[in-house]
Amino acid sequence: MDSPFARVVRLGRTGSTNADLRAAALADPPAWPHGAVLVADHQDAGRGRAGRTWQTPAGTALTASVLLRPGVPAETFGWLPLLVGLAVQRATSALVPGAGVSVKWPNDVVAAGAGDDDVEGWGHVRKLAGILVEVLPTPPPAAVAGIGVNVAQSAGELPVPWATSLRLLGSRAEVPEVLDAVGGELMPLLRRWSAAGGDVETAGLHAEVSAACTTLGTDVRVDLPGGSGPSGRAVGLDRNGHLLVDTGEAVTAVAAGDVHHLRAAG
Repeated sequence: MDSPFARVVRLGRTGSTNADLRAAALADPPAWPHGAVLVADHQDAGRGRAGRTWQTPAGTALTASVLLRPGVPAETFGWLPLLVGLAVQRATSALVPGAGVSVKWPNDVVAAGAGDDDVEGWGHVRKLAGILVEVLPTPPPAAVAGIGVNVAQSAGELPVPWATSLRLLGSRAEVPEVLDAVGGELMPLLRRWSAAGGDVETAGLHAEVSAACTTLGTDVRVDLPGGSGPSGRAVGLDRNGHLLVDTGEAVTAVAAGDVHHLRAAG
C-alpha cells in the first residue's frame, strides 16, 4: 500500500524527531515537502509541552514528526494541534472500536474508562497519544507536528500513571500500521482545511473537532504557564481554537495550559 505521506524517512534511534525534522527542514526546505514525515524506532529525548521530556522502549510507540506546509495564514495555526489530534483520534478509534477514544484539549488523545484507579485530573481516563506542534520561523508558514502514540507498551512500560496503549486496549496493531492510519486521516483533513483557506467553519472542521473533544461539557481547572488559570465548565472552542471556560461570572478564552477534568459532564 502506498504511504499517505509525501516522504517517509525512518531512523533507528534519535533524541527528538521534532528537533531533527525542524533542523532538516530549515537546512534544506525542498527536501521536506508538505506531508513529509520523520519516524524513529526509538526516541530517548522526546519533548512535550512546557519542556517536558520522555522516552519509550524501542519499537513500542509511534514517535514521528510531520512537516506541514498547509498554505493557510499563520494566524490559523492554533488549530493544528486539534486537527492533528482529530486525525489521531479517528485512526486509533478504528483500531480499538468501543474504547471511547477522544481528543482532550489542547493536544492529547485519550481513552475513556481505561484505568482501574482514579488519577487526579484524569479520573479513569488514560492518555493514549500526545501532539506537539512547533512553528518554523521562515516564510511561507510551516510547522512540525510531533505525534506520539503508545502502541505496544505493557502497563509497566508506560511513562506515567495516566497513560495507556493500544495493546492494553486490545489492539494488535504494530507501529507501521498506526503511522499509515494516522496519515490516512491527517492528510485529507489538512486538504480540506487548506481548500477553505484555513477557515475551520467553512471546512466543517470546527464542528468535527468539537464533537470529538471530551473536554467540552466538562468541569475543568486550567493551569497556565505562569500559574493558576480559570476553573469552570468548558463550553466551546472559539475561532482560534482556544478553549472557552465559563467560570460562572464570565466566559474566558484559554490559549494554552494544562487542563484537569474535574468530573464528567452530567
